[in-house]
Amino acid sequence: MIRLGVNIDHVATVRQARRTNEPDPIWAAVLAELGGADGITLHLREDRRHIQDRDLRLLRETVAVLLNLELACEPEVLQIACQVRPDQATLVPERREEITTEGGLDLLGQRERVARAVEQLRDAGIKVSLFLDPEKEHIQAAAELGVDAVELHTGGYANARGEEQQRQLHKLVLAAEEVRRLGLALHAGHGLTYRNVHPVAAIPGMEELNIGHSIVSRAIMVGMTQAVREMKQQMLLAVQHREQP
Repeated sequence: MIRLGVNIDHVATVRQARRTNEPDPIWAAVLAELGGADGITLHLREDRRHIQDRDLRLLRETVAVLLNLELACEPEVLQIACQVRPDQATLVPERREEITTEGGLDLLGQRERVARAVEQLRDAGIKVSLFLDPEKEHIQAAAELGVDAVELHTGGYANARGEEQQRQLHKLVLAAEEVRRLGLALHAGHGLTYRNVHPVAAIPGMEELNIGHSIVSRAIMVGMTQAVREMKQQMLLAVQHREQP
């Protein structure tokens, strides 16, 4: 069964706009769980632009579902992750000038750095996923590092239109086949919305989607619990269609 990881970063983004105490990401996580979230995802960035250390520690104490921490291969944040011990750590690239995570890890160019981070996290008993572009060579390198999962970057698909979107979807399907062939868990995320999630959720073997901005945006209008419930329904419908003969 496919899992939905709800990324609550942008709840913290609204809070940090005023440097106040609301809206509280902890409260948002509780409501997301009530809506059927299978996991809570958060990104502790080096610059702390949204999620703060306090958020991570409180979420570790309160989240009843899987807690997935996104982080860069930075010593300080890696040390915090090993202390707090989320259920899963997803290594992502991080640049100060970006609005949100753009593109997958440069695994070929930073292999030794990523390998050290993977080893450190695994030694702490944390499952490790790598956020990668849907490229065969990166996926093969991830398998060689002994990670548990690969999260395919779906931004190319989400940002495309028409025939180009279909080409990007085909690229994701081929990458997904490679992830599964190598025995890794198959995850995906970035830019997925209520309108475009169906084809990605329907990819054979897809185990987990991590979605944030679209759900938080819908939550402003209908509430977090309902927004999560609606996204989960879309994903489950896609899986049902996939499994029909």
